[in-house]
Amino acid sequence: MLVVGLTGGLATGKSTVTAMFARLGAKVIDADRIVHRELRRGGCCYAPVIRAFGTQIAGESGIDRKKLAAVVFNDKRKLKRLERIVHPTVRSGVNEELKKYRGGEIAVIEVPLLFEAGFNRYVDTTIVVAASRRSQIERSRRSLKITRTEALRRIKAQMPLRDKIRRADIIIDNSTTKQQTHKQVKAIWQKLTQRAKK
Repeated sequence: MLVVGLTGGLATGKSTVTAMFARLGAKVIDADRIVHRELRRGGCCYAPVIRAFGTQIAGESGIDRKKLAAVVFNDKRKLKRLERIVHPTVRSGVNEELKKYRGGEIAVIEVPLLFEAGFNRYVDTTIVVAASRRSQIERSRRSLKITRTEALRRIKAQMPLRDKIRRADIIIDNSTTKQQTHKQVKAIWQKLTQRAKK
């Protein structure tokens, strides 16, 4: 099995690209979905996060991610504290999902903090989905319903996109049309399938 770690910056189009790989036949693991699950009431991250950041971030069914974001994206120490709680759980969840697959298959793991969390050590190749800062802000305002200021704050809290690009094995430019992005994804998929067969 070939394991691919896919990442990018805020609203660069990671999920769009991951979906394209899925349609081509990739087995997809979404690290963010694992986080969502474990931040619900009864999830293994729920109680530690409440202890760390207080009951004001609790919602009806679990952690209110918007309230949590408002706390951690304003304070790098608090963000690091959250990451120390969440990252080991995500790694464990990803490993459990990888056990379902067999040799010859390609697993694409979408991990927003691939390099920051050291996930790149556990994959065979890394892909960064890149987009212009302007695109990131416009997309995050539409999809996340946040202000330009909040988008910039989140972008600045992450590893700079240029640093991720420098560390990546493969870069996908998602600044233009979906058709252009899909063309890049198809070309990369062909190379990945050849590599998975070896």
